Amino acid sequence: MRHGKKFNHLGRTASHRKAMLSNMATSLILHKRIKTTLAKAKALRIYVEPLVTRSKTDTTHDRRMVFSYLQSKEAVSELFGAISEKVASRPGGYTRIIKLGKRLGDNAEMCMIELVDFNEHMLAMKTDSKKDEKTTRRSRRGGKKAEATAAAPVAEVVEEAPAEVEETVEETVDTVEETPVAEAPEEKASSDETEEKK
Repeated sequence: MRHGKKFNHLGRTASHRKAMLSNMATSLILHKRIKTTLAKAKALRIYVEPLVTRSKTDTTHDRRMVFSYLQSKEAVSELFGAISEKVASRPGGYTRIIKLGKRLGDNAEMCMIELVDFNEHMLAMKTDSKKDEKTTRRSRRGGKKAEATAAAPVAEVVEEAPAEVEETVEETVDTVEETPVAEAPEEKASSDETEEKK
């Protein structure tokens, strides 16, 4: 019986599993994002996050320990170089798993695992959303503060509007006075009346 054994063997022997996770961790470090199944991504997260934590302290011992897991000099130099600088202030949670749906062939749950600090698209969206956010929040209670803040910008617009409206009204009045269209029907009506009198 295997009660309380939560380690996912991923249907592989120990040596196969170790080699697969090592290769996946190397790919994740070099490419910053890989697409895989959800079960493998969860196993990879457990495998790679302690290595990223070790990269924060750049000692010979830490480099050798990480190399024993990754077996790749390029991945070790990348991890202790660019990645360790970006994650220096982060206390953990270096990876993000985004589900992508089911795979067509075998209906396996697919996902994308990525390093959190290296997703420029998400970082750009966060900075844009912070700029676009309103300073006031609407609530269901609708207190006086919400009404006052909502009415304040409208009052500013109303104060600016009359000057523009007056200019347009003056222009239209000038054009109406200059046009003889209004006088023509009156003259015609008076000439009709004179003809009838005769």
